[in-house]
Amino acid sequence: MSDLFNWMRAIRREIHRQPELGFNEHKTAALIAAKLAELGIEFRTGIAKTGVVGFIGTHGPAVALRADMDALPVTECTGLLFASETDGIMHACGHDGHVAIVLGAAYLLKKDPPKGRAVFIFQPNEEGSGGAKPMIEEGVLDGIDAIFAGHLDPRYNVGKIILTPGVNTAYTNGFDVEITGLSGHAARPHEAIDAVVIACSMVMQIQTIVSRGVDPLKPAVITIGEIKGGTVNNVIAEHVILRGTIRTLDDVTRQLIFERLKTLASSFAAMHGAKIDVRIHNGYPPLINHPVQFETAREAAGGDNVVILPTSSMGGEDFAFFLEKIPGCFIRLGARKKGHEQYPLHSPRFDFDEEAMKTAAEFMARAVRIEIDRLAAAAG
Repeated sequence: MSDLFNWMRAIRREIHRQPELGFNEHKTAALIAAKLAELGIEFRTGIAKTGVVGFIGTHGPAVALRADMDALPVTECTGLLFASETDGIMHACGHDGHVAIVLGAAYLLKKDPPKGRAVFIFQPNEEGSGGAKPMIEEGVLDGIDAIFAGHLDPRYNVGKIILTPGVNTAYTNGFDVEITGLSGHAARPHEAIDAVVIACSMVMQIQTIVSRGVDPLKPAVITIGEIKGGTVNNVIAEHVILRGTIRTLDDVTRQLIFERLKTLASSFAAMHGAKIDVRIHNGYPPLINHPVQFETAREAAGGDNVVILPTSSMGGEDFAFFLEKIPGCFIRLGARKKGHEQYPLHSPRFDFDEEAMKTAAEFMARAVRIEIDRLAAAAG
């Protein structure tokens, strides 16, 4: 296994040095294709622009593994010897490791082929507008019976497999609130409609939608992440845009928040004589693990390594689109780097223990074998 680990580590580090944003993962895709060819695995490229899919086997049940491969618009501050060589772009979420893990699983499954078909999906643009949906639209799931994906998690020790039954991640909906007032001189505010004052008041009141409008037993989050408005210090701003995100676990709560946000905007517009437009954007659906594949993952992990996480995350994950189409399971993979300060996902100082890639590749390969055997037995 030392040869496999060294091979995976070299792949991860090469990808980390050359990070690419969503739908621009050309070097990453070329490297993946080269490694699949090195293993003698058939593959296709150019799926949803930069996606790659590898195949082992021609008959029997088909089980897929998915790895996301895009980086983030983050300036790296790790000081690693293999740190990003591209200004303003970094693998700050472990996707470089995810690619290496699925290639490692492919290595193991090619060496000892399962009694069915193994498929390896390398997906672009998980961090952006989403690459899963366009891959599905191009037929990537055709003929596949089940699918698994993992995400490195530095909160847990290497070797731990973290599983959440049922709902795993949240609905994600972005929104814009565009406020149009009336510009005027800063010394004569009564002659203007101040969009900045309206925006500041709205930011605070928007928080009450959850704190005073949503059942406290129903998880929900509204965050304003961006405010843009004004030009100079002595002119009352006519135009401000607020941008934010809404996270919920059920559609009833989601629709309630949409309506409350629109009602709030209408009230502020009437009170101040302004025009306020609310635009809500579609995001990812909730990621819901299927019970059978959850048990497959539990079996593949082994009892001592399993951590059951009963609570859902309010984060988003576009693997949810795959699980809307076919059964599967999303898994968190322990990757704590002992002896080092732990930084969260998306931090410019994020890193993980590379030993986690080896244990994760072994786990993923076992999950494929177990699921193929289960599907074959069920088919008689």
